[in-house]
Amino acid sequence: MELGKKIRQLRFKAGMTQEQLAERMGIGAQSVSKWENAVSMPDIASLPLLAEIFGVSIDDLFDLSAEQRLNRIENRMDMEEELPPDVFREYEDYLKSQLNSEQHNKRATELIAYLYWHRMNAAAQKVRRYAKEAIRGSPAEKGCQWMLNMAENHFIWDWNISNHSKAIDFYREIVEANPNNTLPYAYLLDNLIADHRAEEAEKVLDRLCALEGANPIITQVYRAYIALARFDEKTADEIILRLTEQYSDDSVCLFEAAQYYAMKCDYQKAIGYYERSFANTKRKPRFQDELQGIAEIYEIMGDYANAANTYDRIIALLRDEWGMTEETALKDAQSEKARLLEKAK
Repeated sequence: MELGKKIRQLRFKAGMTQEQLAERMGIGAQSVSKWENAVSMPDIASLPLLAEIFGVSIDDLFDLSAEQRLNRIENRMDMEEELPPDVFREYEDYLKSQLNSEQHNKRATELIAYLYWHRMNAAAQKVRRYAKEAIRGSPAEKGCQWMLNMAENHFIWDWNISNHSKAIDFYREIVEANPNNTLPYAYLLDNLIADHRAEEAEKVLDRLCALEGANPIITQVYRAYIALARFDEKTADEIILRLTEQYSDDSVCLFEAAQYYAMKCDYQKAIGYYERSFANTKRKPRFQDELQGIAEIYEIMGDYANAANTYDRIIALLRDEWGMTEETALKDAQSEKARLLEKAK
């Protein structure tokens, strides 16, 4: 339905004349008539007031399909760091209304999880800022340090808090319910290895290797990490070396090798593999993971100028290959570059 027809329909439903709507809008009645007859369109700045007068969302004014509304919700969260409270509530209500839709349940469930994560992440940014300010003022007090730990996912020394047993139990359940799906095995393995539960991890990996869709590179990478979980660095190194010799031009293998050496703090070797992975990536647009890894390593090494230069490459990638102009990811990259340049002075 055209916007003009929708305005007329909503006006009739509200029992308002064109004059009454115009008065509420602070415009002439002739303008409303032009809208309804498709002679002209409302200014974009007037849409929130129109929606408020009729008690609907802005999306309702355009009679969007469910798929279009879901796309708009996702796109706006991709674009903005924080949603205004009224927009958050509107999206929350709409997504909940779609949870009972057979056609849109899966997408709505994913998006409502994204919506809550988006708000949580925006709140975490504020926690980081104020907690750091409080810690600088009172470094001997524990409260804000704990909040900062949670907001930035810092390492926690207490094993009873830092272990991943709940995640392991959850993904073990998912694996048992979906024994032929390879992805849950990976999340289960990640958490088992993080807790050095090597014996259990090896049994899970054996099950993964037996599946038709198991990636031979990734399964061998897991063999290396299980060896590290047993504190057998020599065996782990040998596995990674054999892999990089066998798959010398494979971007996935090269990326995993970079990750492995970064975790071992062998930074120069990690940078080399990240660069080779990025250069050998055939898909377009390319992801920025390798470049972010390189920038992180340079910053750890205190080479802020090279870290900032790497963010130049990230910004170029986001603009040239992803076509970004105003997205949050691009703004974050620009902010990181500025921060690193300041540290380089």
